[in-house]
Amino acid sequence: MKELILGGVRSGKSALAERLALESGLPVTYVATARVRDDEEMRQRIQHHQDRRPDDWGLVEAGAELADVLHQHARPGHCLLVDCLTLWLTHLLWDEDENTCRQEQTRFLEALPALPGHLIMVSNETSMGIVPMGELTRRFCDEAGRLHQAVAARSDRVVLTVAGLPLVLKGESI
Repeated sequence: MKELILGGVRSGKSALAERLALESGLPVTYVATARVRDDEEMRQRIQHHQDRRPDDWGLVEAGAELADVLHQHARPGHCLLVDCLTLWLTHLLWDEDENTCRQEQTRFLEALPALPGHLIMVSNETSMGIVPMGELTRRFCDEAGRLHQAVAARSDRVVLTVAGLPLVLKGESI
């Protein structure tokens, strides 16, 4: 089962993903894409997510090579929770050249259909407002929109979370 959970900032998407992973009854590995660097606010966000997770969940930190991490850790009878795709995309756009950015997205999308086990992916829906003024911000919104469409096409269930409420867009209800 492949699931994509979309929503805005503080919409409840990560909490929903964590609940679904727990309810799966499978062993869970949390695939984190966030990086702290010198950002205290991001460190606090990461700590908040860590504090919520059960102690028996595994943790893997993914860099640009998300497809490799998923190949290494996906297996039947196991749940991977990737949080979040837009942070991964941000790092690709910021840290990598355009070719690497495109290649890693392609590798990730090509890997999805063959991955065994239960995969839950969380991502920020960013393109529901005004068009941003900066070139990099517009590129991010365009790339995120294309990525979400491609992941949704490869997913069994797609959920939009607003104000803590899940709206199933594709697949069986929650």
